[in-house]
Parts: sequence; C-alpha cells; structure tokens
Amino acid sequence: METTIPEKSQTADLGHPPLLLQLRPVIELTDEHLYEFSQLNRDLRIERTAEGELLIMPPTGGETGERNAELTIQLGVWAKRDGTGTTFDSSTGFRLPNGAVRSPDASWIRRERLAALSVEQKKKFLPLCPDFVIELRSATDSLSALQEKMLEYLDNGARLGWLIDAERRRVYVYRPQSPVEELEQPETISAEPVLPGFTLDLREIW
Repeated sequence: METTIPEKSQTADLGHPPLLLQLRPVIELTDEHLYEFSQLNRDLRIERTAEGELLIMPPTGGETGERNAELTIQLGVWAKRDGTGTTFDSSTGFRLPNGAVRSPDASWIRRERLAALSVEQKKKFLPLCPDFVIELRSATDSLSALQEKMLEYLDNGARLGWLIDAERRRVYVYRPQSPVEELEQPETISAEPVLPGFTLDLREIW
C-alpha cells in the first residue's frame, strides 16, 4: 500500500551535512579545550567521537527545530510532574565513559546520578551518559551514523534510546541487550519502564 505523507513532511529543511574534522595526531583536544571551543562557537553543535574527531553541525532548519522543541517540551512536562529526574536539550554536552562528547536532541537523567556530581562538573560537559536519549534525524543526517551513535549510548550506559526518523515516520527503539525495535508510523510511544508514565505523542512530531 502506498503511504501518503502530509504536506508538512514534504518540505524538509535543507541544511548542511555535518563536518568531520580529523585532529589526531596533530592536535589532542582536551575536554577543557573542547568546552572553551564550544563556548566560542555557540551557534554550532559540536561533538567529539571516541576516536578524537570533531563533528561540527550547523544550526538546524525551522522544521527540525520545531520538532526538536516539541520533543523537549513533552519530555520536560513529564519530568516536572514525575520529579525523579532532569531533562536536557540539544545544547547539552555529555562526556561518555569512552571519551566521546555527545549532545543528544533530548535526554533525561535520574536525580541521584546528577546529585553525585560536583558543582564544577555540572557547569561543563556532564561526565556521564544519560539514562534516556532521543535523536531526531534531520534531512541531512546519515541514518547509519545515527544508528551507530545510538549503539554508542547503550554501550556507555543508556537504559533507553529513541531514534526518530520524522520524514519516514519511523522510530527505532534501543534497549540494552535487546534487538532494535522498528516502529512504522506510530502515533505514540511509551518509555516504560525506564520513564514510568511518559508517552511521546508523535502526532505532534509528524
């Protein structure tokens, strides 16, 4: 059966693909240097791979930005009501145990894990992997690269991850030690049992 995509999804924003910079062995960028570099380039989203490469992503287009804001709003409303954790948006950097610095589009961390960090640690890249991460694929994102990133989150301690491909209305669900679950055009998706009571309304994303 042929799937009809509504008008909103036919006009994907045409951004630029991420820029990958090879630094090693010429430059060894410390966490402190990377943080300062990110502060000097606030309009860019900058990540570091476990191999030390820099991934530089320009600002998103309007459609992706709107969808990303909706993700953060829905997750944030639930988190305030639930009270057991904190929500972070796409500008937050996390230094994973493997050395990578990643900035998922939306994420959530249990309060007791945050409470274990010092005041100074909370001011810069948070030295941990979120319990829950969401990545939203834009028109220029490589699906395979995002899928690898989701597996990296799991390998570094994430308990649940969603990769949302809005243009194809598809969601990939990642759980530790479980096969990836692929959902076709779901209207909602539940984060149980990791986030009890949180259900994302995807009708606001499509």
